[in-house]
Amino acid sequence: MSIIKYNENELNNLARLMRAEAIGDGELGMLMVGNVAVNRVIAECYTFKNTKTLNDVIFETPGGFAGSRSSLFYASPTTKEKELAKRVINGEYYYPATNALWFYAPKKNENCTPTWYNQRNVGRYLSHCFYAPDIGVCPKIR
Repeated sequence: MSIIKYNENELNNLARLMRAEAIGDGELGMLMVGNVAVNRVIAECYTFKNTKTLNDVIFETPGGFAGSRSSLFYASPTTKEKELAKRVINGEYYYPATNALWFYAPKKNENCTPTWYNQRNVGRYLSHCFYAPDIGVCPKIR
């Protein structure tokens, strides 16, 4: 059972976003990007107060995800990519993205900054650093 509402178009867009943002980090990295997108739909804090759907968060302006403007985003998602997207929509979470609302990829051989958008670094997975709000700030995020 899904933890957020979605339609086929949004599932495809999430799968494409996960690929565009993290294909180099493999399936687990893609799942973590999906966690962040789902968290933004659930969140009722910061700039995510009015983002209620996956398409809202994927195409949010300003902000949103840089991957939605990548050439990797525009190809149709594979069956496997859609399967990964369904897994995060159904509530699978992966540390350090469990409560994260932001991530970025630092330059090669650079460490994660301690904060990003005034949020604390909660960990790194391969090329991405993940950032989450303090506990209690966004109560709906697990």
